[in-house]
Amino acid sequence: MRIGIDFDNTLVCYDQLFWTLAHERGLIDDSIPHRKDAIRDDLRRRGLEPTWTAMQGEAYGPRIVDAKPFPGAIQALQEFRQRGWAVEVISHKTHVPYAGPEYDLHAAAQNWLKHQGLVNDDANTSLVDAVHLELTKQEKLNRIAHAECDWFIDDLPELLTDSAFPINVSRALFDPHRQYSCRPEFHVLHEWSQAAMLFESKERS
Repeated sequence: MRIGIDFDNTLVCYDQLFWTLAHERGLIDDSIPHRKDAIRDDLRRRGLEPTWTAMQGEAYGPRIVDAKPFPGAIQALQEFRQRGWAVEVISHKTHVPYAGPEYDLHAAAQNWLKHQGLVNDDANTSLVDAVHLELTKQEKLNRIAHAECDWFIDDLPELLTDSAFPINVSRALFDPHRQYSCRPEFHVLHEWSQAAMLFESKERS
């Protein structure tokens, strides 16, 4: 089995990092939940969209080393490896931020994966077999098809329901904040610990 996984907000959890960045700048107080979407919505409500955009560049660039994997993600990848399943990270990511300093976001993502021990020079111990950082959404969709994934996990329903999404790939929506329910187009994973069981059940059927 071959499993494709999105990177930002699926493998990497930015909730605490964005809260820390906003708090360091004096933009929020302790009443704001430690969630990326809550911080984004609060800043936008106050007309601070440029500030939010600049913070994204920093979070996805030099400060990404402070972001953690979602709980259970590494353990899930270890289980995938034990079952002999291949894993590819496939993400839509620009080379540099939309605004602010021109951090190399691709290098930052690769460094994060190495720092977490998910990729290394030994193919036998690396938990991720390949990493593809595509510049556009369409290139990401093309890569999912080219990789011949059996499953793809993403946090965006609009990606999984896109008309260009390859029809032969099963879809799993990663929804850690329980905002969505199952739809005909995809299954919902609220926790990484649910992934192997879902994939195995479909492999048997």
